[in-house]
Amino acid sequence: MPRASRSTPEELAPAPFPTIASDDPVVEVARKFAIALKAETDASTVRAVAEACDLNHATLLAVIKGRTWPDMLTIAKLERGLGKDLWPGRE
Repeated sequence: MPRASRSTPEELAPAPFPTIASDDPVVEVARKFAIALKAETDASTVRAVAEACDLNHATLLAVIKGRTWPDMLTIAKLERGLGKDLWPGRE
């Protein structure tokens, strides 16, 4: 049975994603994660970060733009490959 589709962070957050904070705490985690990831790609390039983390650059762009939810594999590869925490944690 296929999994039901779900809205993306971009669809659930105020536009434009990720610049405006969300009242939804789960969307806010995705937004903060996207901001942290964007900062890493601004310091280098999306393709360089993707290569260093053994990921497809399109995956990184989709996460940064809020077009997809990052899965655990993607988060783990990014944090390990970059040597830093991107997950915003609880506040």
